[in-house]
Amino acid sequence: MGIEGVNQRIADIQSRMIAMQTQQAATTATRPATPNASGANFASQLQSAVASTQGTPAAEKTYKLNSKGVPEELVAYGNGKIPDEALTKVGETGHKLWAPAAENLNRMIEDAKREGVKIGITDSYRPYEEQVDVARRKGLYSQGGLAAKPGTSEHGWGMATDLDLNAKALNWMRTHAKDYGFTENVPRESWHWAFRPKTT
Repeated sequence: MGIEGVNQRIADIQSRMIAMQTQQAATTATRPATPNASGANFASQLQSAVASTQGTPAAEKTYKLNSKGVPEELVAYGNGKIPDEALTKVGETGHKLWAPAAENLNRMIEDAKREGVKIGITDSYRPYEEQVDVARRKGLYSQGGLAAKPGTSEHGWGMATDLDLNAKALNWMRTHAKDYGFTENVPRESWHWAFRPKTT
């Protein structure tokens, strides 16, 4: 969110707070309330005001997908040609994914960390040129290698990540990843996890 969006959110919250304070003052003038009840009511109203100015959390957004499960907004760019503004960093790493996938992955990594589980990352979005290089070095999956045909990779949509997982982390992922939209979907690659956004 840019500075303009943040300023707009602050202005919205401030105007709602003023409206609530005015309403609360009018209510207390006609009907006294206990300080605790009044404070709790105001806190509840403030929380609602803040929530109403925020957008839908990434985990709850839905997307229109094509027949292969790729969001239409990404299809318009092309595999391996996703612009930087459609990508978001994964934590403090140099890795990037399609923004909704990155947001969910960041949340998942933090939640796992709070449970004493470390999830690392070794690969993320791959531009087309990198897909060609990986296919050359590792061979095509269809021929026993480890790379998708360039232009078809889930990494090229910014919707797949390769994770550094020990046994504990892998077990955690297999139990919880679906709650964040990630699925283990490539045989022979327990490190490869793809993001599946909710559909409209």
